[in-house]
Amino acid sequence: MIVLVVDGYNIIGDWDELKSLSERDLEQARSRLIEMLAEYQAYTGHRVIVVFDAYYVRGVERFYNTLQVEVIFTREKETADDKIEKLVKDLMNVKTKVYVATSDYAEQWTIFSQGALRKSARELAIEINSIDKDIRQNLEKQADVKPKAKIPLSDDVLKKFENWRRGNN
Repeated sequence: MIVLVVDGYNIIGDWDELKSLSERDLEQARSRLIEMLAEYQAYTGHRVIVVFDAYYVRGVERFYNTLQVEVIFTREKETADDKIEKLVKDLMNVKTKVYVATSDYAEQWTIFSQGALRKSARELAIEINSIDKDIRQNLEKQADVKPKAKIPLSDDVLKKFENWRRGNN
């Protein structure tokens, strides 16, 4: 199993789209990140956990799933880095490969020492953009494939049937 643990605010602060969105509406930036990670998860089949620290959201620690992505808001005064390190420690085993998406250099070294791998914010963005491109290309291919008629018909007859279907005489 592959698990991707994402430092939410680190990614938001690094990706231009999310960074500009967060300046207007931080909640919307978080939602957009979760949407993007949900697509990533659906395409790759990897388990995705995104961690937001209590610096921006005060209160008790909260866990929830949205769009099949596990979302964690840390306890007040607990950093995302602290929570990510605990998650890596809990998740690491011989059957699980853990990646941590962050561009925080100190955090990268800490998770390396625990046996996890890292993806920088830039690497994750490139991977997500590549997935989006693949999905668009697959959708275009499917749209181009026309169902074949069981009875071979001439183009004139097909055109006539299409006009009837559309309500044109």
